[in-house]
Amino acid sequence: MNERKHVIILGGGITGLAAAFYVQKYGKETGKPITFTVIEASNRLGGKIDTIKEDGFVLERGPDSYLARKTVMTELIKDVGLGDDLVSNETGQAYILHNMRLHPIPEGAVMGIPTKVMPFATTPLFSVTGKARAGLDLILPKRKDAQQDISVGHFFRRRLGDEVVDRLIEPLLSGIYAGRIDRLSLQSTFPQFVETEKKYRSLILGMKKTQPKQDKTPITKKKKGAFLTLKGGLSSFIETLSKAVPEESIKTGVSVKAVERSEDGIYSVVMEDGSVMKGDHVIVTTPYHVTKKLLGESLFPAGFHDTKPTSVATVAMSFNEEDVNFSLDGTGFVIAKSEKTSITACTWTSRKWPHTTPKGKVVLRCYVGRAEDQNIVQQPDEVILEKVLDDLKKIMGVDSRPEFYHVSRMIDSMPQYEVGHKEYVKKLRTVFQHELPGIRLAGAPYDGVGLPDCVNSAKMAVDSLFRS
Repeated sequence: MNERKHVIILGGGITGLAAAFYVQKYGKETGKPITFTVIEASNRLGGKIDTIKEDGFVLERGPDSYLARKTVMTELIKDVGLGDDLVSNETGQAYILHNMRLHPIPEGAVMGIPTKVMPFATTPLFSVTGKARAGLDLILPKRKDAQQDISVGHFFRRRLGDEVVDRLIEPLLSGIYAGRIDRLSLQSTFPQFVETEKKYRSLILGMKKTQPKQDKTPITKKKKGAFLTLKGGLSSFIETLSKAVPEESIKTGVSVKAVERSEDGIYSVVMEDGSVMKGDHVIVTTPYHVTKKLLGESLFPAGFHDTKPTSVATVAMSFNEEDVNFSLDGTGFVIAKSEKTSITACTWTSRKWPHTTPKGKVVLRCYVGRAEDQNIVQQPDEVILEKVLDDLKKIMGVDSRPEFYHVSRMIDSMPQYEVGHKEYVKKLRTVFQHELPGIRLAGAPYDGVGLPDCVNSAKMAVDSLFRS
């Protein structure tokens, strides 16, 4: 007998909406009568994705793009009919701020690992000793126990030395995870480097051998960027994705208090107002601390996500072109932790994403908030702006005030993938398989913090419920 199944999806961010899309897709493909409801506590969908569109500007409050090589996101964007709106970033020189000077990231550096000798040997970013220490990677043996998880910092310090890590690798990587690299799990964040060391022993030699062949494209043709976004901003994806499922299947402004399982295996989702929704399956995409509260702390392994997620803020500012003297060609810079600045990075948005900015204007987007010091994120907008402008004056000589600015805070938004993360996730999912087999956990706390990771996590959750 074809019994109707109902799936309740908690959370209306990108993970929850992607899960709804994949549940619907599975139902259509198989002809099975599956219904679903997405429940979102806030009055808007999209979670961290939030685009401001005004006066010809397209500004992101949260993530501004995703890695093109993670194709699951592109496939979903095409599935909902937005493929023609995809746009690649403009490529250009990126810089590192060290000793209050902007140094070009050496040509051939891949995530900070040198693959070309001359640019690395001649950069003033490192001392002679630092360069010599990095060269030891060429003769150091590989780790004996490659399967044991260690921190990203420990791994790179052993191979390339402290100087290259602190001045190049750490600022590049902490921009992605907003965490402490000496506590960040290597297996959960950059497993490809484990494989490189295992196969080639030396990171430098391995990265050199695995880099794509030199691009023979004529100089007139632009090199494609590694990132993708949408012309109308990422919120256009959220709007289109939400319209791809029935309107009545999404409920916003509804808070959930608990999730309970009855003896017959049906799940009851209890709302704050006392109402109850019943379902055969529940996909939970809420932040980790919320998920624990909803499902009961005893199910979750001690020590997992004990470190609070990092809070960060961004400041997007618009200037007249003549007020920002770009003496350097490029798309932005990151900052070594040793620098005494409030900002941690700055994207020259109007250069990296020209479609976001009207002609004659410049948009700079600065980031504040470090894992070890997040106090600035809680400061009033005006205080954050003044600190950012003070840094920009020292670093880039920007001496004007912006025509307008937007401060966006992402409180507790970056889960920390500390050493052992993968094992914790495995242990957690095993417990759920036994105790609550109809529930799936998906999203940034488990399977990756990038947008494609969240989409893939949703896809895996739906597949494991219906296709396995």
